[in-house]
Amino acid sequence: MPDAILDRAETSSTTVQHLGEAAFFDVDNTMMEGASLFHVARKMYQKRAFTLHDAAGFAWKQAKFILRGENMSDVHSIQDSAQKLAAGISAEFIREIGGEVYDEMIASKIWPGTKALADEHLSTGRQVWLVTATPVEVAGVMAERLNLTGALGTVAEIEDGHYTGRLVGEILHGAAKGRAVKELALAQGLDLKRCWAYSDSFNDIPLLMAVGHPVAINPDGQLRRHARDNNWPIYDFRSGRRAATWGLRAATGAGVVYGLWRGVSMMRRR
Repeated sequence: MPDAILDRAETSSTTVQHLGEAAFFDVDNTMMEGASLFHVARKMYQKRAFTLHDAAGFAWKQAKFILRGENMSDVHSIQDSAQKLAAGISAEFIREIGGEVYDEMIASKIWPGTKALADEHLSTGRQVWLVTATPVEVAGVMAERLNLTGALGTVAEIEDGHYTGRLVGEILHGAAKGRAVKELALAQGLDLKRCWAYSDSFNDIPLLMAVGHPVAINPDGQLRRHARDNNWPIYDFRSGRRAATWGLRAATGAGVVYGLWRGVSMMRRR
């Protein structure tokens, strides 16, 4: 595996390598209800990893991002804020947080239908990977808990066991997901035409278009229309709940810190 892929990927001990096929799952609102990073941020705030002032500033940038719509300028602004908050934090601390957050908050939010799809792929000998903008350390914990092959996530630079506040490469968002999957396929000898990808977001079109079998799960309006126009399968495990509510918008990559702001505000009032 090239070094760049090794840096970005967290692989579990259950890795299978058969048939040159794999399935790639987005995390937030695809594999789980809500935002994984939101729960990580709340846990970090509880453990005094950053201040309320820091969290509020981060949340305000993200709220503007939601209201104005997504563009790369906003993505980079939020990315810069996240990197500054992470500077000096121990990488081992984040791994420990990831385990606690999964057991306490995320496990109960896994969509049973999506997990069943992942398990079906595993049972037929395919690799199953999470592909998410969430830090790779946290994504790796999720893959381990779910007994998946591994995870691709955003990679932060680490020196002497602590985050420097800089990224290695780019945030795993939008087109970056498609590129990461293609790099992984090359390293693992996967035939992407025989692979699957699952997502809820139109932003993940590059990921979905990279494989021969794209599938929409709990799709937003744009992705639902695109999937119908292209005869892609659509699965909705939300039992009629609308994806456009503010709560579920906070569950997308574009809404993570809006949810953090709400959560921190609630904790402050306690």
